[in-house]
Amino acid sequence: QVHLVESGGGLVQAGDSLRLSCAASGRIVSITDMAWFRQAPGKERAIVASVNRGGDNTHYADSVKGRFTISRDDDKNTMYLQMNNLKPEDTALYYCAGKNRLRPDYVYWGQGTQVTVSS
Repeated sequence: QVHLVESGGGLVQAGDSLRLSCAASGRIVSITDMAWFRQAPGKERAIVASVNRGGDNTHYADSVKGRFTISRDDDKNTMYLQMNNLKPEDTALYYCAGKNRLRPDYVYWGQGTQVTVSS
């Protein structure tokens, strides 16, 4: 069993920064790739950024490239999302997720943390 807990969300103004954290516990050795997803009201959940185990391979959605940075510290069992120059369209519930070696999709999910960006 793996537990993921997000933190760091909040209400900010456009242009501000936030750093989200995702703390993993349980059978953390089974976690391979990790990612941040977000879901805005009325929209489907979409991947924002992903990172492999070790943190040397990252991918970003076009909408956040150059503004967001994903990282992970496997010694601390924590993943981060540094979000700079936030825009109102970044408003969403942000989830962290993880994969294991048994399946190609993300199987571990946190409960989400709300990010609201006012204009």
